[in-house]
Amino acid sequence: MAVVDSMIQILAQQVFTALQNQAHFALDFKGQFEVMKTRLDLTKALLADTENLKSKKEIVKASLSSLRELVYEADNILTDCLIRDEYQNDGSCSSLTFQKPLFWYQTGKKLKDINAKMEAMERSLGAYLKAQDLSNHGDNEHQIVKYTTQDYDPSEIIGLEHDLEKLKGWIFGTTNVLHRVGIVGMGGLGKTTIAQKIFNDEEVTKRYEKMLWVSVSQISSEERILRSMLEQLEPNFSMSDESQIMHKINQALEGKTCLIFMDDVWRMNLPWWDKFCSSLQKVIGGNSCVIITTRNEEVATDMGVDKSQIHQPKTLNKDESWLLFSKFAFARCRGKRCPDAQFEKEGREILDKCGGLPLAIKTVAALLAPKTNSLVQWNEINKNFHELIVEGKISSVMASLQLSYDELPTHLKQCLLCFSIYPEDFEMHAEQLVHWWVGEGLIQGKGSKTAKEMGFEYLSDLVARCLVEAVHRRDYDGRVYCCRMHDMVRELTIKIAEEESFGRFDEQSRQIPIANSRWLGITSKMHSKSLRNSTKLRALLLMPSSEVVLDRRIGWFSSLRVLDFSLGKLDNISVEDFLVWICSLKRLAYLNLSGVSGIKELPSSIRKLRNLQLLILCGCSNLVRLNPYITTLKKLVVLDLGSCGLEYLPKGLGRLFYLQELSGFKISNQANKQSCRLHELRVLSHLRVLRMNIGIDSVILEDDKSVLSQLSKLKVLAIDAEDCEDGSILEMLNALTPPPSLQEFYLRRYRHKTLPTWINPEQLSSLQYLCIENGDLTHIKTSPQHVADSLYTWNIEGLCFKVLPSLKVDWKNLEQDMPLLRYAEVSGCFNLQNFPCSDDKLVVWRKNED
Repeated sequence: MAVVDSMIQILAQQVFTALQNQAHFALDFKGQFEVMKTRLDLTKALLADTENLKSKKEIVKASLSSLRELVYEADNILTDCLIRDEYQNDGSCSSLTFQKPLFWYQTGKKLKDINAKMEAMERSLGAYLKAQDLSNHGDNEHQIVKYTTQDYDPSEIIGLEHDLEKLKGWIFGTTNVLHRVGIVGMGGLGKTTIAQKIFNDEEVTKRYEKMLWVSVSQISSEERILRSMLEQLEPNFSMSDESQIMHKINQALEGKTCLIFMDDVWRMNLPWWDKFCSSLQKVIGGNSCVIITTRNEEVATDMGVDKSQIHQPKTLNKDESWLLFSKFAFARCRGKRCPDAQFEKEGREILDKCGGLPLAIKTVAALLAPKTNSLVQWNEINKNFHELIVEGKISSVMASLQLSYDELPTHLKQCLLCFSIYPEDFEMHAEQLVHWWVGEGLIQGKGSKTAKEMGFEYLSDLVARCLVEAVHRRDYDGRVYCCRMHDMVRELTIKIAEEESFGRFDEQSRQIPIANSRWLGITSKMHSKSLRNSTKLRALLLMPSSEVVLDRRIGWFSSLRVLDFSLGKLDNISVEDFLVWICSLKRLAYLNLSGVSGIKELPSSIRKLRNLQLLILCGCSNLVRLNPYITTLKKLVVLDLGSCGLEYLPKGLGRLFYLQELSGFKISNQANKQSCRLHELRVLSHLRVLRMNIGIDSVILEDDKSVLSQLSKLKVLAIDAEDCEDGSILEMLNALTPPPSLQEFYLRRYRHKTLPTWINPEQLSSLQYLCIENGDLTHIKTSPQHVADSLYTWNIEGLCFKVLPSLKVDWKNLEQDMPLLRYAEVSGCFNLQNFPCSDDKLVVWRKNED
């Protein structure tokens, strides 16, 4: 019940904030909300107790299911109260739904009912938990595990020669007293197998005088780690004091070169680890090494492994997969070979579903081995691969992945489960995922970081834990742009999503709409009629290349928070009717209609979406007018209108006080009295990202010039000069004063030879990334700048120069002038001098790799 636990935390915080801020609705229902806050806190404590149960009995499952429904209902009520507050603050609470006497009566009744049900559920669950002997739930006394050469089977080692040579090069090439190397990857990828191969390598054993293997796992204490080491050094020790054990280890290793394997590390007490390594470095011989295997890259780096010394094993290719598969599947056959071509065909099809994951290959091959006399049984296993996983017959794979899931903090569990609705092998846009998480309230801002920024951090964390694969990411800061999920991990998320009642899936892992579905990825195989019963949906996303016929009676999704139709075709939809239906979804928080060419204008009823926080309309090329009522959506934090057909944005955007990201802002001319002027943006104190266009008709007035400098939180600024060759563009840009904390700057379609004067190291002292694309630029001043008695140099870490055929820059000078530069993308810049790579196509340059 990961998502429920997280929702309780968020809901409790929202109730607390409302009471603290004395919102109108909180005062109207103060007593009931205070009771709810108490109930939520108690429920959270009970949920923590249920997590300790290895298997949840029916009473627990029923209670948790009821709790989930109550939390969703409470969230709906709180959302309605917040919407009513918005109307009341505007003095426009005329909707029948929100008229005070009726709303007060209905809401008060619902709150009392929820609190009463929550109390009854807590009594039932609490009584059950009290009756359990929780102290005996799992013996945390972990037997000391020592790896021995008897555990190592060389026949299982396939396709790891490169891994071995690379890691041997790292450990043999070090001059450090205690070098540290990491092997990082998802469960079942072969991290431990690679470490075993090193442990048993003849060259390695000759080089090190002492070699220790510690199986750390999830719950090993520091004392047990030390005991495991000392048992290998002195089998008959009798000490119990930790300091004595450490002293004995130091004595045994004094002056000796040693290689220590820390296998399967999930977490580490870092102060203890630093103290341990410091103590060890004082006594051991030089060129010693620690090899750490873990599923989480952050664990390795926290333990002192440099990122350049982290090895991430790759999945096996088709030939390597078949070789490993054959060793296990045909172990009982004559000559240990595949009986015939038909078995090979079935076997290779099954292999494709294993995705090159060694543990999956070995497990399914072992399952098939007793059945090599029955092609029918192989065919059945091939057809029922999904069921085998769900039923646990391929248990070692799922057990390994389940451990990774169980180890996740609550906020990452709920995010991971969202992947279940996407098709197999589908590459997901990271921003779409993050917008979904924000819109549904699965993540919140933290400190100075926005919810969206936290979302990208969460996604990077899932990638670091090897549960999600980054397909495309920006190298200079690691931000993930596109990702996908391994088939086995997807099967796990589907299994858990079904258990948590977020959806149902058929035997081919395709989603089926049901009454209790909370998330739905709609495809062309689903008819709109099948959606009408899914009234509890909170997220509805159109899957790629799907054509969906929706009628006006599509359904009443009163709980819907997320509607994303950006990836599919809406050619058969009456756009006008569709927009009317959308505007009836009063609780909607995230709306994405990017690329929908049929949208020409948003209706005035858009003002009903008072809960809307993210509105994405980029690529709506026929959208020519934005209804002024857009400025009544005061909860908006992201408004993306990039690449639309809009000539201007309506006056009044300054009312969107909480806006954090604005894309597609057009600087219009003075004659248009309906357009939003640049100076209106000065009040948007939360703005982090601004993407704007400036063209031949644009005018920057005196009170526009200092606007950007007043946006103290602005981190990203993108300017599209629309290929305008008029000299006034450069004059207008020169007149601007840049934001004080700008970290990323993008300039596109710029048809002038020199940059605006404020693009210099003094005024952009925080700039980390500079991107210039498609322009006539001939020169960039990179040399340090003297101002008064101070010298300013660039702090840029990443560069992107694309299609700048006239740019004449000496790369060696640029490197000297930008000492922090470590990454660059270059293409179409034919006049760059001393550039270390060929520029006939996109080149990625990294420092020290030229």
